[in-house]
Amino acid sequence: MALGPIESIQGVTGTGYVGTAKPAAASGDFGTALTGAVDNLQSLQSKSKELAVSAVTGNLDDIHKATLASTRAQVTFELVAAVRNKGIDAFNEIMRMQA
Repeated sequence: MALGPIESIQGVTGTGYVGTAKPAAASGDFGTALTGAVDNLQSLQSKSKELAVSAVTGNLDDIHKATLASTRAQVTFELVAAVRNKGIDAFNEIMRMQA
């Protein structure tokens, strides 16, 4: 059984948004990039919820779509939470510095 190439994961290898959004490098603003990542997370979660409801009601032919959407939303959420936690840690470290 031959395996095909693994698809690249957007957002992990560069400074762009997670998922299919436009890269943050174009704007150059960290706040804009973070806002875009949260917006993308919300859209992934809503898509996952829609597919889950369709799967439960029997309106979804391919259960793999719901599973993939759920996993994608979960991984994106974990990444956004990790970035948030690192930002809070950095802020706390700066606040501990003496002038």
